[in-house]
Amino acid sequence: MYSHRFHSPLKQDLTLWCPRMTGGLKGLLLLSLCLVVWSVPIDRNQDPPHEERAEENVDTGLYYDRYLREVIEVLETDPHFREKLQTANTDDIKNGRLSKELDLVGHHVRTRLDELKRQEVSRLRMLLKAKLDSTNTQSVQMDHVSLLKQFEHLDPHNQNTFEAKDLELLIVTATKDLENYDAERHEEFKRYEMLKEHERREYLKSLDQEKREKEEKRIEELKEKHRQHPKVNAPGSVDQLREVWKETDGLDPQEFNPKTFFKLHDTNGDGVLDEQELEALFTKELEKVYDPKNEEDDMMEMEEERLRMREHVMQNVDLNHDRLVSLEEFLKSTEKKEFNNPKEWETLDDTKPVYTEEELQRFEVELRDREVELGRRADKLRQEQELLKERSKALEAQKREYQQAVMEMSQKQKEQQALNRQHPSGPDGELQFQQEIQKLANENSQVVKVPVDQNGDVQNNLQAEPPQNLPQHTS
Repeated sequence: MYSHRFHSPLKQDLTLWCPRMTGGLKGLLLLSLCLVVWSVPIDRNQDPPHEERAEENVDTGLYYDRYLREVIEVLETDPHFREKLQTANTDDIKNGRLSKELDLVGHHVRTRLDELKRQEVSRLRMLLKAKLDSTNTQSVQMDHVSLLKQFEHLDPHNQNTFEAKDLELLIVTATKDLENYDAERHEEFKRYEMLKEHERREYLKSLDQEKREKEEKRIEELKEKHRQHPKVNAPGSVDQLREVWKETDGLDPQEFNPKTFFKLHDTNGDGVLDEQELEALFTKELEKVYDPKNEEDDMMEMEEERLRMREHVMQNVDLNHDRLVSLEEFLKSTEKKEFNNPKEWETLDDTKPVYTEEELQRFEVELRDREVELGRRADKLRQEQELLKERSKALEAQKREYQQAVMEMSQKQKEQQALNRQHPSGPDGELQFQQEIQKLANENSQVVKVPVDQNGDVQNNLQAEPPQNLPQHTS
C-alpha cells in the first residue's frame, strides 16, 4: 500500500532487548518487559548466547512502566524472593499469589519499596492535577484517594508503604494490560488506516475532475507497484526458517536442523523464544514487501504485518499459551503437516480492509466533532489573546504615565538644586553671610582685655615715664 508518511510515537526506530531471566522470574519479567514494537535481524558477530550482556531499560508502553521496572529490580536484590520467583509457576505469578512472599523480604528492600510507592503516588497526583488544570476543573479541595482509585496498579488507600496488596495489584494489572497490548496495536493501526483513507478522500474532493482522475491513477499505480514483490513464505514454515538459516545465519539450507536453529535464535540463552526473538525471525520476509525508500511502501503496515506473523506462529506453536515458545513446543511444531506444506501467506494487500465503511463513517463523524471542539477552543484562545493584548496596552499606558511622573520629579529636583546654587557659599557649603558673621565674631574675640586688681581698679603694668615739659621747681 502506498505510504501515507504518517508518524506514530509507538512505531519509532527502536531496538528493544529482553533481559536475561530464568524460571518463574522469567514469567514475571517477560510479562512486564518483553512486549515490543520493533525487532532487528540477528547479528552473527554478536557475543555467544550464554554470555552475560549489559542490560538496557525497556519501555513496555505502560504509563507506570518505570515504577514496574524499579519494583522488579528491587525485589531481585532479595535472595529469598528471588528463589521463590525461580520456583514459582506462571499461574502463581500472573494471579498475584506470589505477593504473599513479600512479608519475608529484608528490611532494606521493604524500605526501598516504600520509597518507590511514595514517589509513584506523588507522580500520579501531579498527573491528576495537570489533567484537572487542562480541563479547567475548579476544585477547592481534591480528594486524592478517590482520584487515585482510577489507577489499578497500586492500593490508593495506603499511600505511604508498599504492601503485599500493592505487589499483587501491580502484577495482575500489568499482566492484564500487556495481554491487551496486541489488541490495542491492531486498533491503533485501524485508526491509522481510516485516517489515511479519510485524508485521501478529502484531498481528492479538493481537486477538479481532471486532476482528480490523474491522482487516482497515480495511487493505483503505486498500489500495483507495491504488490509486485517476491513470494512471502508462511511464518514458522520450513521454507521461512530455512531462508533465515541461509540468509541470516549463513548456513547451508540443506543442513537445516530445528534444534540448532532454536538455540541460535534463543539470543539470551534462557531456553525459550520470546515474542521479540520470534519477530526478529520475520525481518527477511518483511524486507521482500517493504522498503522505507519506496513511496508505495508504508512502514506502519510493515509493523502490522510483523504482528500478524508473530500471532500466527504463537497460535500454532505456543501450546500452553504462556506467550513463550519452549524447545519442546518448537520441535513439536516441526512435526506438523503445516510445517512442510503451509498455506500460502496472505499479506495485508491480499486481505480485506481492516475497517468497514460504517466504521470509517463513524470515525469521520468523530473527526468532525473533534474539529468543532478544537475550533471552539481556538476561538476561546483568540478571545483570551485579545484580552491579553488589551491588558498589555493598559499596562503600557500605566508604564508611560509612571515614566512621565519620574521625569517630572527628576526635573523638579534639578530645578531645586539650581536654585540652591544661586546663593553665595563658602568653602564648606555654608552661605556667605554666615561666613561674614563668623569673621566679625572672631575679630571681637581678639579685643585686648584690661587687667583689674583686687579693688576693681585697672592695673597699669606699663613703666612710668617722667613727665615732660613740666615746669621745674627750684628750691
